[in-house]
Amino acid sequence: MPAGKSPTPQDAATARRILLDGLARNTEVAELAGELVALHPRNNTFPGEVFLDVAADALDWCGASRTDPLALAQMRERFLPEYAFRGRENKKLQFAILAAAALRGGTEPDLLDEVRWWQTDDFWQYALYAAVAYIRAAAQRAGVPARQVCEELAERDGPRPG
Repeated sequence: MPAGKSPTPQDAATARRILLDGLARNTEVAELAGELVALHPRNNTFPGEVFLDVAADALDWCGASRTDPLALAQMRERFLPEYAFRGRENKKLQFAILAAAALRGGTEPDLLDEVRWWQTDDFWQYALYAAVAYIRAAAQRAGVPARQVCEELAERDGPRPG
């Protein structure tokens, strides 16, 4: 994305499509990130917000609720086994996972306040990891392939208007 250009609804739809189509085809997460990096404006949380919305949609899709919650214990180990997060990386992933759950619960996390202390421009990547983890968790919970979750989420309206 050119410097100074603000993300558009079309950019959000593109990010959502790349994630869902790629994951449905079993594309490696690192390869997806490589495709998505062009959509990320420097020093901006986009397309992280899109990925948090996808993660919240996956929670909704699998019927997670207060009475029937999705366990977050060992989320990274169970649903992102190809990655080894260390130190602050674990906290960043934890924030993205919890932020998606907060969105699903009807609250709006303060992304800018949180990511300011990160001193890196990588929130969108952790939001991507969180979306992948939630899609895989939803698939496991429903006993279906992740491809099916992606296809059904892709049929939904997509990102909420900003």
